Amino acid sequence: MNVPADLYYTQDHEWIRVEGNIATIGITDWAQGELGDIVFVELPQVDDSLSSGDTFGTIEAVKAVSELYSPLSGKIAEVNPGLDDDPMAINRDAYGDGWMIKIELSDNSEVEKLLDAASYSSHVEQQ
Repeated sequence: MNVPADLYYTQDHEWIRVEGNIATIGITDWAQGELGDIVFVELPQVDDSLSSGDTFGTIEAVKAVSELYSPLSGKIAEVNPGLDDDPMAINRDAYGDGWMIKIELSDNSEVEKLLDAASYSSHVEQQ
């Protein structure tokens, strides 16, 4: 299982890369593996506002359809345009080309509630 140490994680299997007040969000390598081949992703629009815990989209795979939850509050700054034509980029490169959204954080203190790599790995092992 690939769990990069420089990222944050949620119990819902999202990863978060924080750079200044911008957070890039996607699903973890473990999550994409559990879902199987991803065939469609529905994501929000740029400038939409999210609160921590809000649903920001859905991901459809051969095995299941799952909702995506925002781990942080803020405004959508960017949506990955490549996922429209190539949703399987998430399967191939969950932490790179498979990123989903970037949000401009409205409350940086929310980052403190996220899991580090060791805590996330422990969480997955219990599943």
